[in-house]
Amino acid sequence: MAACLAAKGRRVVGVDVDPRKVEAINQGLAPVFETGLEELIGHSNGHLRATQDIAEAVAASEITFIVVATPSEAEGGFSNRYVLSTCEAVGRALRAKKDFHVVAVTSTVMPGSTGGAIRAALELASGRRAGEDFGLCYNPEFIALGSVIRDFLNPDFVLIGESDSRSGEALESLYREICDNAPRFARMNLLNAEITKLSINAFVTTKISFANMLARMCERLPGADVDVVTGALGLDNRIGAKYLKGSISYGGPCFPRDNLALAAFARSIGAPSDLPEATHRFNVLQIELLASLVKKHLISGGRAGILGLTYKPSTDVVEQAAGYLLARSLAADGVSVVASDPAGNANAAQGLDGSVLLVDSAEECIERSDVVVVATAWPQYKTISAETWMRSSKSPRVVIDCWRSLGFLQATPGIVYLALGAGETSPAGEREAMRQSAL
Repeated sequence: MAACLAAKGRRVVGVDVDPRKVEAINQGLAPVFETGLEELIGHSNGHLRATQDIAEAVAASEITFIVVATPSEAEGGFSNRYVLSTCEAVGRALRAKKDFHVVAVTSTVMPGSTGGAIRAALELASGRRAGEDFGLCYNPEFIALGSVIRDFLNPDFVLIGESDSRSGEALESLYREICDNAPRFARMNLLNAEITKLSINAFVTTKISFANMLARMCERLPGADVDVVTGALGLDNRIGAKYLKGSISYGGPCFPRDNLALAAFARSIGAPSDLPEATHRFNVLQIELLASLVKKHLISGGRAGILGLTYKPSTDVVEQAAGYLLARSLAADGVSVVASDPAGNANAAQGLDGSVLLVDSAEECIERSDVVVVATAWPQYKTISAETWMRSSKSPRVVIDCWRSLGFLQATPGIVYLALGAGETSPAGEREAMRQSAL
């Protein structure tokens, strides 16, 4: 976010408690793994710098975006402890400012937080009133890791919860200036914006789970193909094709926890929470089903291989990722597991704690495995030759393709190819025809 704003000509001061991240930004380096980030920082033309001093950043700016962690709690809601401590520091800095300053909370928070505890913390520390002496907004982003820059600069819409119209206008003006497209704006009060943020992600998880339910049906029926079914569903403009890809469980740092947070919020106010709770249960079940399928095809003393430990391509994040959870589940059941990911090995190693053999290359993972699960749709897996997948021993290698991206293996000798979401005699020609129709 800071790099995007700076590359668009805005002067930006980034703040972090981690001195390594501050130093990296000041040296023009990317402090985190993200596609195109370092190049974008290089295009900031001196407009981006970083510090550990919040007061310095507030004094040098007109808008403060708070983008700190809001850890999930046991009941599914989010903790505001880092947001509140940040707000106290921002509030103290506002005491010394005469100009109107907008504080925008970008962190995902529970409904009622921004206008409640967050507002109170800012007002107490600053001695000023939100909406009069300073502005307060809730402005979450709808971005996906691996495509953050593109998503931030080309949003479908910009969500702004505002304490006052002046603050909302300031944010809208900023986004109109920096966005590459012409997004729509949804401006509303703080509470409605907080509910909207959780609702969007919870709705998407429900859509993903519906497609996964169809996939589980289709793979049990010869001739059925979830790509053909969802391809037709997506042509209906009441439904749309996005996220309608029958595969395995959704993961990452946002979808699972936002879905659970919406359920927790509903319970807290005495409203029904059945839909997000059912979605969560179904999502967890997908890992159990996949683990059972692996063990069903694994020979005695055999080894399971997992290609892909991140929750999606182009990121190193393994949080709630299907491949990572599968590796952990199989290892806990005593299965010998080898795994590989182009970017996620280091992060996975921290949680797997030596229970899984992590190798650098996909080819080595395949070579060491009797059953291989393609859990993440990294594009480089498509370029691995058929010869690499084949084996010389009498028993065939089983390949479980969660994304139906390696169809050429269906005719490869020495391979038992299982495409999740497709029946055994699924017509590939029909699938391709429907794909072209959707395009």
